[in-house]
Amino acid sequence: MSRVAKIPIALPKGVDVTIGDKGITVKGAKGTLSSDLHPLVEVAVEPGAVTVKGDRSDRQKNALAGTTRANIANMITGVSTGYERKLTLVGVGYRAQAKGQVLSLSLGFSHPVDFSAPNGITIETPTQTEIVIKGCDKQQVGQVAANIRAYRPPEPYKGKGVRYADEVIVRKEAKKK
Repeated sequence: MSRVAKIPIALPKGVDVTIGDKGITVKGAKGTLSSDLHPLVEVAVEPGAVTVKGDRSDRQKNALAGTTRANIANMITGVSTGYERKLTLVGVGYRAQAKGQVLSLSLGFSHPVDFSAPNGITIETPTQTEIVIKGCDKQQVGQVAANIRAYRPPEPYKGKGVRYADEVIVRKEAKKK
């Protein structure tokens, strides 16, 4: 069996996991997430833990077991503690302001860029140059952060643009005469 799938997933207090005919549903304090399960993978809910079983003889079942276990663990973490991604704006005049579910960005264009957050995602701006994206779905939080970053990715000469808070931009030297 996959090394990842061998490890049982511990269930924190307040998290409820139910397995239906085709999918799995995880309910917690931050929300509810559901996902489809592949028919080759067996998932069992035990008191205080969730286990995933694969088959070592079949490579596809083995790989699917590890992936399914990781996805279920991400769902459980998301509904219990949630995920957050931080972005920073670097550049003169670059600003962000959250107005409800709409993020207004000034990124050096002739017009402000308005980004509407999807359901389940909250966007906060602690300062004018910081953006914090929060939600219970890890994939959705990452995708929203990538979409905002795509408006003005950091450039390598001056480092201006929207970057992840932990991102390191390798700077290039300007052309010399």
